Amino acid sequence: MRWGLLAALAFAPLVRADDTMSSMPAAAPAAAAPAAPQAPDSIAYPPGANAGTAMDLTWPIPADAKKVSMDELIQNVAHNKISINLVWTLVTGFLVMFMQAGFAMVETGLCRAKNAAHTMSMNFMIYALGMLGFWICGFGIMFGGYWNGPVPIGWQPSLGQGLALLNVEHSVTLFGHSWGLFGGTGFFLSPSVFDTAIFTLFLFQMVFMDTTATIPTGSMAERWSFKNFMLYGFWVGMFPYAFFGNWVWGGGWLAQLGQNLGLGHGHVDFAGSSVVHLTGGVIAAVGAYLIGARIGKFGKDGKPRAIPGHDIVIVFTGTFILAFGWFGFNPGSTLAGTDHRIAVVAVNTMLAGSAGALVTTLIMWFKFGKPDPSFMCNGLLAGLVAITAPCAFVNATGAVIIGGVAGALVVFAVFFVERTVKLDDPVGAISVHGFNGAWGALSVGLFANGSYGAGWGGVHTLIKGGVIQVINNDAAPETLAKYAKLTSEGWADQGVTGIFGPLFGGAYSDWGQLGAQTTAVLTNIVFVGAFAFVWFKLSGKIFPLRVKPEDEVGGLDMPEMGAEAYPDYQLTDRSSPRD
Repeated sequence: MRWGLLAALAFAPLVRADDTMSSMPAAAPAAAAPAAPQAPDSIAYPPGANAGTAMDLTWPIPADAKKVSMDELIQNVAHNKISINLVWTLVTGFLVMFMQAGFAMVETGLCRAKNAAHTMSMNFMIYALGMLGFWICGFGIMFGGYWNGPVPIGWQPSLGQGLALLNVEHSVTLFGHSWGLFGGTGFFLSPSVFDTAIFTLFLFQMVFMDTTATIPTGSMAERWSFKNFMLYGFWVGMFPYAFFGNWVWGGGWLAQLGQNLGLGHGHVDFAGSSVVHLTGGVIAAVGAYLIGARIGKFGKDGKPRAIPGHDIVIVFTGTFILAFGWFGFNPGSTLAGTDHRIAVVAVNTMLAGSAGALVTTLIMWFKFGKPDPSFMCNGLLAGLVAITAPCAFVNATGAVIIGGVAGALVVFAVFFVERTVKLDDPVGAISVHGFNGAWGALSVGLFANGSYGAGWGGVHTLIKGGVIQVINNDAAPETLAKYAKLTSEGWADQGVTGIFGPLFGGAYSDWGQLGAQTTAVLTNIVFVGAFAFVWFKLSGKIFPLRVKPEDEVGGLDMPEMGAEAYPDYQLTDRSSPRD
């Protein structure tokens, strides 16, 4: 009965409509119906009207929908270009942010199970602490004078003209030249810099800073007090990365070495071998020195003893995540999805990482008879770290050489740090990031082939018939006129070139570039190393740098974090050395 009633109600409107239509006399033709919507054409080639018409190019409201003015066309093309670059930079920044999970897994897996929650917590909280520190003043120090930095003739910012708001750089004048020291605007992302271009740059650079910040959590793992670490998290985001980053990427004095002293194009670091990895590696080395070795790491005879990690599986997984994130790290550093060099950068990144993994594996196999899994991972990461600075400036052969050298260097560095220097680095952070960050920066001055980076650092090196002329972009009308005249006469503007550039297709050798790279590496080691030493000494007065010995032996998860990583399992510490 109930179902019959429902059926009658459902069909009643149809019956009434039919009855009405059959009883009505013929009516006059109805008004014309609206035009049918455009049929789907997403698979058509060439695409149909749904892919875009003049209606989509009007800005903002057309006077005549059938006609598009030249101004509207220009505004749309420019808007689309900037939009592509913004989206590209944001998405690659998201990839770099995900690398934090990779670092957390690599470091936690290489540590003992009794410290897993502690190690993972440091890798988690450094994201929040470092970001807030960078927001407070790190970004302002690093990029407050970005607009004033040395740039090529005709340069326009890929993220939009809003970057012109970053126009305050504090500098000092020496030897007749101005040398940038630190930025002076952008603190707290104040309303004076409220612009989409600046917010995009902030996000991308913030996740880079976070990579620097997390490197010492590996070298100081399994004995670092969480309270002291919390102070460190703010400091690293606010000061050391920001100052050195300003000197390289913010238009500061290392970037000006080309214009001021004639050293190539100034210090060139495409994606951060020095700015990110060497900075983190130097802090990691100083921290490991001051905090001391883990209990039992060195025997009474002074020889190091192995302390294996508890989960090589998550180390491998974390390494894959990092390798994937590096496609944001390096190609994203173009800050432009419209820069086709991203393809070269991505492939060079893959090649160098693979070469590093292979060389490390073979060395360990020949040396010890077995391919060490943890070294496989560190070999891949070493290759990726090394290619980060030169990735846009070398060809494929150069990338493989750089990665292969990095794979060998990381093996040497691990044993040097542990056996000669007597530093305890549970995850090899100093070797992977410090040594290979330096190697990557120097390799720009060796293998760059001049195919990219013309005008980098405001230096234009023009060649014709074996003759070289250098023009520094000082924005003077006569300089611009001279550059235009020479290029119209066939003078070729060369990109960043190293001393072996001609072996890889370059037109000349630039020893000055190697000089700029060497200057930057030494500056980083001295400045960041001294700054880190002072910081750890001072912060240790507030909260001790190291945990209590009994907590270290028993495991840091409960005494430091109040939660175990593996509460359902009876942990047996089989890897800690016994005296």
